[in-house]
Amino acid sequence: MNQVPDNRGLMMYWAFDEGTGGKALESVSQTRDDIQYVFKQAEFTEPRDPQWRQGILGSGLLFDGYSTFVAHRVNTGNSSGEPGFLTTLSIGVWVAPRSYEWGEGGKLASIVNRYNMDRKQGYLLGMFRHGSWSFQVGLEGGAWAEIWSPDGCELSKNEWSYVSAVFDGNQGEMKLYLNGSEIASTTLPRGSRLTEAVDSDLLIGKNNHSSRLAKVFSLHMFSGIIDDLKIYNRALNAEEVAAAYRHVLDSAHGGVRPSLKYDEIKLDRAPLLSDRHRPQYHVSPPAHWMNEPHAPIYFDGKYHLFYQHNPLGPFFHQIHWGHWVSEDLVHWRDLPVALAPEKDRLAPDGIWSGSATYDADGLPVLFFTAGNDSASPNQSVALARSTYTRDGDPDLVHWVKHPEPLIVQKKGMGAFGDFRDPFVWKDDDGWYALVGSGMEGEGGAALAFASKDMLNWTYKGSLFKADLQKFPYLGPIWELPVLLPLGSDKQGGNKHLLLVSPVGKGADVEVFYWIGQLDKENLSFIPDQEEPQLIDVGDFHFTGPSGMVDPRTGRKIIFTIAQGERTPELEYKSGWAHNGGLPLSVYLRDDGRLGIEPIEELQSLRGEKRLSLRNKSLAETNVRLREVQGDMLEIQLEIEPGSARQFGIKVRCTPDGKEETLLYYDAIQSMLLVDRTKTTLHPGERCGGIQGGKLELPDENLKLHLYLDRSMVEAYANGLKSLTTRVYPSRKDALGLEIWGDGELTVKSLDIWEMQAIW
Repeated sequence: MNQVPDNRGLMMYWAFDEGTGGKALESVSQTRDDIQYVFKQAEFTEPRDPQWRQGILGSGLLFDGYSTFVAHRVNTGNSSGEPGFLTTLSIGVWVAPRSYEWGEGGKLASIVNRYNMDRKQGYLLGMFRHGSWSFQVGLEGGAWAEIWSPDGCELSKNEWSYVSAVFDGNQGEMKLYLNGSEIASTTLPRGSRLTEAVDSDLLIGKNNHSSRLAKVFSLHMFSGIIDDLKIYNRALNAEEVAAAYRHVLDSAHGGVRPSLKYDEIKLDRAPLLSDRHRPQYHVSPPAHWMNEPHAPIYFDGKYHLFYQHNPLGPFFHQIHWGHWVSEDLVHWRDLPVALAPEKDRLAPDGIWSGSATYDADGLPVLFFTAGNDSASPNQSVALARSTYTRDGDPDLVHWVKHPEPLIVQKKGMGAFGDFRDPFVWKDDDGWYALVGSGMEGEGGAALAFASKDMLNWTYKGSLFKADLQKFPYLGPIWELPVLLPLGSDKQGGNKHLLLVSPVGKGADVEVFYWIGQLDKENLSFIPDQEEPQLIDVGDFHFTGPSGMVDPRTGRKIIFTIAQGERTPELEYKSGWAHNGGLPLSVYLRDDGRLGIEPIEELQSLRGEKRLSLRNKSLAETNVRLREVQGDMLEIQLEIEPGSARQFGIKVRCTPDGKEETLLYYDAIQSMLLVDRTKTTLHPGERCGGIQGGKLELPDENLKLHLYLDRSMVEAYANGLKSLTTRVYPSRKDALGLEIWGDGELTVKSLDIWEMQAIW
């Protein structure tokens, strides 16, 4: 028989059955509490209510992990301000966590709390690292009591769990229950009393005393769905807790704890689709933070691309591997997180960058940097395998980590303590790996390893290392090494492309490359010229390279991160940080230089053709350009300079010219440049100044291939260099275009298409 719960002593109850709106009803006091949520007052997108999802009973409230919480005023204590006391307290709540946080400062990600640790007052129910959870109370006399979930009783991600915590000072005990069953008990002195925290609101989803990151982000926020929260001023017994659990299952779910579908709890990109600065045809996470995309691989008719991701919010913390899948490298689908820190000896503290390749059976495998702060060094190379053959898994959603690291840095193996970002490839002779590091006292290096079985690796020394005497900007450490075959040059030499990202003191944090030969026997790289080159001459927007040889076409494709260049305050307000650059095809030109082009599949995004001109003067062209406005455009432009020494195109222009961004070529200095001194009037945005780099165009017209995608501007010049930059105009009418030059010039051709969103 379905027993109705006994609600005697119920002090507070949130059913979260509203399903819409920005308030949550506390039923006992009939108080409608405000739900805090970043987009209730949105600056860059349309204002929205907090996100509601299917709950365990009716609806539930989705907590985004960084901005969503409920604050409830509780009147306790006496008229003199002295705290009140409770001899008994019980909490019951249904939770479905979406992510776990790292546990900065040993603090809990709060489910519900009203406490002051300094004064040893109040109570706190929350989660910790890897799904462990705890109930903690401040006792009369200044003691602090804690009870923790035992191993094996963690709160599972993306699943409903019924959590109960009981404080019984009369009996001198605290207990935890999970899904109706007791899992932990601890004793207290009989007659203990819980001291209430009179100076604190009760918070749901946010820690009363959270740590701050970048002075903006509150850590220790709950990420996931909370439903049916009840707080009692009496101690529920085991039978009552079990009955409350069974009542929900029997009344609404046929007696079975319901499963939770990915679509019911996943990060939702819908609130960001109307963000006027967020790119819509560049690949991006559904929300929150990303670092570099990496580990591209083609398998069973689909491309997979992973990315460094913090699912808790738009800030750098607790890194996972996000995952996209595509059939054309343009239109991507969001998939669940592929790899996450777990309670193990391998990577409890972060899943950092890596790459993908194939095992001996041709199945995809992931190599990643395992973060373990209890080890020295705290970085090693680890492996994860797909469950493709075991349970189907056509989208490669599920990955199983090899339990031990495969490559552990030893003294004398590069710069000790800097050892990350494996790039692994396979050929007929076995597997090879590059790992980003440095050589002690010398400079950045790509360390080389070889294996016959993919599991046992031999150190081969450095494939290539920096010459800091000649090129000090190459820095003490290299990250994200990538080696791609380019094929044969005119003389029949077999060429490779080596990409690296310098970091550390004195480093220029850009993507540098060399073309050269691979000595496979000695695993060393011999560059054609010593001086490193840049693919992109923008300022810190084209970084974090990864690459692949496309088995379908043979193309060599590289992926990058386009960093956002915004303040933490603006990233908080926006709810996202960074996106991927457009995939680039790289190839060896007949003149021996590196050719770069956006992949041709991007043409599938072209909508209406807005303009097509041939052999027009500057004035004639600009008259026609008055017809065209937009922030999602593809532009192909060829300029014959005539008498002009500086010439190019202004984009994102307001009608009065108060905001505009100029991309231009300086023929005297042989420089491709962007002038952002008038890009925005917004006082908080960082974009500004003039950036650029060398581009030699002897006796050539300037041929620009531009992609505008809201805040993204990518310009590809003559198939030789790119310039990636960011623009955040303050005005919504910054949509105009204008050809510019300091002399007479001819627009040989100009074609403009509207571009379509990929989501």
